[in-house]
Amino acid sequence: MLRATTDFMVDVFCVLTALAALFAVWKLRLSFVTKVAVVVGALVAIVLLKTFDAKFWGVVVMGGAVVILFFLPWLDKSPVRSIRYRPGWHKWMYGVFVVFFVVLGYLGIQPPSPAFTLMAQIGTVFYLGFFLLMPWWSRMGEFKPVPQRITFAH
Repeated sequence: MLRATTDFMVDVFCVLTALAALFAVWKLRLSFVTKVAVVVGALVAIVLLKTFDAKFWGVVVMGGAVVILFFLPWLDKSPVRSIRYRPGWHKWMYGVFVVFFVVLGYLGIQPPSPAFTLMAQIGTVFYLGFFLLMPWWSRMGEFKPVPQRITFAH
């Protein structure tokens, strides 16, 4: 993730920030004050992204990739905790996440090359998106009912 954060990647993060702000303003039912706050926050984030060097953001992304694991219990909004009762596509999401995790680890020990950098950038976006979008995608889908023997309280 350190080498994946290039000037191009910073530009991609700027575009994603702008798109997220536009989506929030256009689709979400927010008050006017909240919409203004979202737009101002996005503009501040874009200005900060363009102000600092990509190497600085590489360190921030790598630190964020570790720190985000602390917030995992609060990010997962699924009504069930066990993967057994989650929709089948959730299992595919976890599987793809594991693949990207292993690929990012492998790419971290390889010498830099344009192809490896592009793969690391795609992996970094998926890694961060997996966690940052988890409050939404973890609630989606048809969950299997949890058996009475698990939910029973004496």
